[in-house]
Amino acid sequence: MKYKKTIGCVCALLLASFLYWQDNGLMLTKMTYAGDIPQPFDGYKILQVSDLQNKVFGRNQKPLLKKISKSSPDIIVITGDLLDRHEGRTDVDSAMDFIHEIIRIAPVYFVSGNHEHQSGEWDILLEELIAAGVTVLDNGKSIIDRNGETITLIGLADKSVNQHYDKMLHTLMAGQEGSFNILLSHRPELFETYVQENIDLAFTGHAHGGQIIIPFLRQGIFAPHQGFFPKYTEGMHEKDGTVMVVSRGLGNSSFPFRIFNRPELIEVTLTAK
Repeated sequence: MKYKKTIGCVCALLLASFLYWQDNGLMLTKMTYAGDIPQPFDGYKILQVSDLQNKVFGRNQKPLLKKISKSSPDIIVITGDLLDRHEGRTDVDSAMDFIHEIIRIAPVYFVSGNHEHQSGEWDILLEELIAAGVTVLDNGKSIIDRNGETITLIGLADKSVNQHYDKMLHTLMAGQEGSFNILLSHRPELFETYVQENIDLAFTGHAHGGQIIIPFLRQGIFAPHQGFFPKYTEGMHEKDGTVMVVSRGLGNSSFPFRIFNRPELIEVTLTAK
């Protein structure tokens, strides 16, 4: 009996350690995008943060900040769900503490996710983001200039408050045909819309990597607004010249565990063909 209890305790400890590692073993996933990029942007590095949802890594986010700083990005893009909407977990102050640190590393561009709007704290967060120097691109765009040549960042507010997102994106893309366009949007399931509008490169999140990933198959089990066995949960996807990056994100929400699905930051380096 004592032997069985010992085995049971060891198994429980191993399981707890595994689940902790899966939720906290932060990764930096590096990708390269090769395309018709203006020559001054060859080697330009974009660091994506998505779905933090008020999760804390270590003391004062030090492991997270260390990885971001080590990447030395040219810009940082946040693709929504910086906050968690659930009562007792929404914390604008801790989210802004993180923002105040990363704004020192590189310029920060932000689009909202569903959790910001469902939390009831969006207006407060928006005001503080702008005051901190973050460029909020909800249904907006920003031109980045380098040595006289430019790329355009376009942002969509989350679909939960952006019912006519397709028309909005079409309006934002008007006159952008000759520019290299990067889209920030929370939703990967809208990929076909991005393809229709000839977006060059899109950054998305929201799917949480499918939460539980089947090993070897790399198939997620479930993602919001995609349901079971979702198509877009991680990595790069390409169709008709449009490339979409899907981040597995950093935090959790309703389901408390990630399995074979460690939290990730994504670093994309632009390479001119």
